[in-house]
Amino acid sequence: MRLLHAALTCSTEERADAFYADLLGMKKGSSKTLSAALSSALFSVDAALRIIYYTGESLEMEVFIIESGAARPAGIDHLCLEVGNLAAFLEKCRLRNIRILQVPKGDRLITFISDEDGNRFEIKEA
Repeated sequence: MRLLHAALTCSTEERADAFYADLLGMKKGSSKTLSAALSSALFSVDAALRIIYYTGESLEMEVFIIESGAARPAGIDHLCLEVGNLAAFLEKCRLRNIRILQVPKGDRLITFISDEDGNRFEIKEA
């Protein structure tokens, strides 16, 4: 298993730049907008979400911009893990009654699991 990225929220792009780029020295990369439909299905947020990517030597951060004053939605913060065999991993999750969320995006599924304490993990196959 390998950590692919961590996803956190920030109130403005300027704050994200100041912390991740200026303070931590990460390189600011591309940005994209997650559709409201996908945001709702994955995170129960009924709005499009802007994501900015920052990369360091061995870590990628996905920073979701949640406007100042808006309530910070639960469920966006997560770690993305890479597993060798997704089907086998999900079967282990099912046997342990771990909550699995799979949402279609084009021709693939985005997969999340949650531990018993509510921590969320995006799972991708190597």
